[in-house]
Amino acid sequence: MPKKILVTGAAGFIGFSLIGALLKRGDQVLGIDNINDYYDVDLKNARLANLGINPAQIHWHQPIKSQLYPAYTFIRMNLEDQEPLNDLCIKEQFDVMINLAAQPGVRYSINHPHAYAQANLLGFLSILEAARLAKVGHFIYASSSSVYGMNEKVPFSVTDPVDHPLSLYAATKKANELMAHSYSHLYGIPTTGLRFFTVYGPWGRPDMAYYLFAEAIRAGKTIKVFNHGQMKRDFTYIDDIVRGIEAIIEKPAQPLPVTTGSSLDPSRSTAPYRIYNIGNNRPVPLMDFIRELEINLGTNAQMEFLEMQPGDLEETWADISELAVEFGYSPDTDIGQGVAQFVEWFKIYSSAKKSY
Repeated sequence: MPKKILVTGAAGFIGFSLIGALLKRGDQVLGIDNINDYYDVDLKNARLANLGINPAQIHWHQPIKSQLYPAYTFIRMNLEDQEPLNDLCIKEQFDVMINLAAQPGVRYSINHPHAYAQANLLGFLSILEAARLAKVGHFIYASSSSVYGMNEKVPFSVTDPVDHPLSLYAATKKANELMAHSYSHLYGIPTTGLRFFTVYGPWGRPDMAYYLFAEAIRAGKTIKVFNHGQMKRDFTYIDDIVRGIEAIIEKPAQPLPVTTGSSLDPSRSTAPYRIYNIGNNRPVPLMDFIRELEINLGTNAQMEFLEMQPGDLEETWADISELAVEFGYSPDTDIGQGVAQFVEWFKIYSSAKKSY
């Protein structure tokens, strides 16, 4: 049955990709984004235009209808704008609210900490308050694999403690999980947190390593390879992520027993609260990923090998067993196929930008 869904971070990579899928399956969607300049605004506007939103017609707090999808409306807004956000959510009475808006980036958080407090803490509190006032039936939000921090056990499990973050970004994402739990407990809001693992693919974020690598390799410039290339990432293709979110939409969190042996299970609660990893469950050596980029770009990379960056994890690996059992989640895009599709889009988009 079609639903009425709010998606924040609508001009972002995952938000844009998810909204396209929701519209195609018949849902009514309202998207919110502040279109900030953390990375290329032209890419954000191109995503909006791809879904029928004319960037030239966008004004703060003014709804704009899609020219391609009658069921899609976009509003430029900061989540911290509490009063208009509350009014919007109370008026629209969404079945589901999906919060993907955030200040991303591990390394950026080291030198710009206040941006993370503003967007990831105050902004998240604002959307939780709006969900409370509107009595939403299911609140889904983005967490991150970064929360695993100093955890050395792999694969990372949602039952593992995540109390030693390596960056402020990771700390804000853990804080989001705690804030969501308090609202589930106090107000009975079903909340589902998703720890994303290195999402990549067409229309991806240009601040992420794979995109920076592709730009540099194509331009014949040197790429910086940290920890001397001795890193692994659970690269997860965007379509697999979107399919996972679509499945989760249909099943709001339920109160569950929380004990694991003698300790509490941090991924569930006697409140309607759940946490899931959403990844590929197949970590790929960084050098193998670079090799796939080289193959698809038809150019060898010039590499500068450097020490580990502050805040980085050496390896990420998602245990997705709970998502698989409860939702039938089974990512099926291997790294060769995923990189090929990303590079195909990247070449087209890069060429189009040069013609502007």
